[in-house]
Amino acid sequence: MPTSLIDGSMEVMSGSGANRAGESTVPVEKAVLFADMTGSTKLFESRGNTVAAQVVTRCTQMLGSHFTRMGGRIVKYLGDGLLVLFEASEMAVDAAARTRDVLYDFNLEQLGRERTQLGLKVGMEHGAVIERHGDCYGDAVNIAARLGERAESNEILLGEALYARLPEMKRALCTSIDRIAIKGKTNLLKVWRYDWRLSAETTITSPLSLLSERVNMSILQRADLEVRGGSHVQLLSTDGALLIGRAESCGLIIDDRRVSRRHARIEWVGGQCTLTDFSSNGTWVRFGREAEPVILKRDNCVLHGYGVIGLGAAPEDTTASSIGFHILSDGL
Repeated sequence: MPTSLIDGSMEVMSGSGANRAGESTVPVEKAVLFADMTGSTKLFESRGNTVAAQVVTRCTQMLGSHFTRMGGRIVKYLGDGLLVLFEASEMAVDAAARTRDVLYDFNLEQLGRERTQLGLKVGMEHGAVIERHGDCYGDAVNIAARLGERAESNEILLGEALYARLPEMKRALCTSIDRIAIKGKTNLLKVWRYDWRLSAETTITSPLSLLSERVNMSILQRADLEVRGGSHVQLLSTDGALLIGRAESCGLIIDDRRVSRRHARIEWVGGQCTLTDFSSNGTWVRFGREAEPVILKRDNCVLHGYGVIGLGAAPEDTTASSIGFHILSDGL
């Protein structure tokens, strides 16, 4: 992300959707959202520049339309990302959470079932923002940009001020994960991760037949995970994300120096079991009897069938930590 954005100053391009009538020289409370697309680099490698550029452009425009429908105002398109302002923190969180389903439909239509999928990482904060001559200024802009940089694929990070303004039901879906340094601030900022699950509002307004289908599907969809020489974990599609690493805050703690404190995450997203790597040493995935493993370095892939996950080293390294997996989906 450009340095000018991180410093809290953004020049709005013509046609970006900025509402110049709403500019002011006095601070106005806003929820600030930065969204950056992930997976686009691999898409350019696999599809070529022309096709990939078309897909990324369509995806960015689709996300812009989604945020606008959810009550946001697009300040600027940032290549493969967006800067959006919302009147309230809860509106921003709901809009970000529902991009999961929007992206799932887009990936299914544009990319099918191939392993290269587009994702999104989001940083948000609430605070006083000054809009003047197409620019935005304020601590909230700075913090949201930093959180957007720090977020991993398919992760929503919230600043403390935005978290504090959420209703109790939404705060219950947040996990405190870290404290980070922000330029110009003395104290470390507490960061929260929002769980990408369906909100209660979405669940209540869903047709009963659809809810019944989702319940039945969640029973059939699960990931059986077995740590080499250790525990067995069963992850249902209704369980939320499973964080793997050395840190005590992880759901699956692996005591191995080659494993990062927050090494990887396994979660069900749009009916698919997704593995995301955050680590320094990488994550290896060997599917079934395939000879060559998939190597993830700050990237993600969809788990299917059965296989082995190597944490920090290839699965055939018997001294390294590994996790056997068996994905049961759609009754298979």
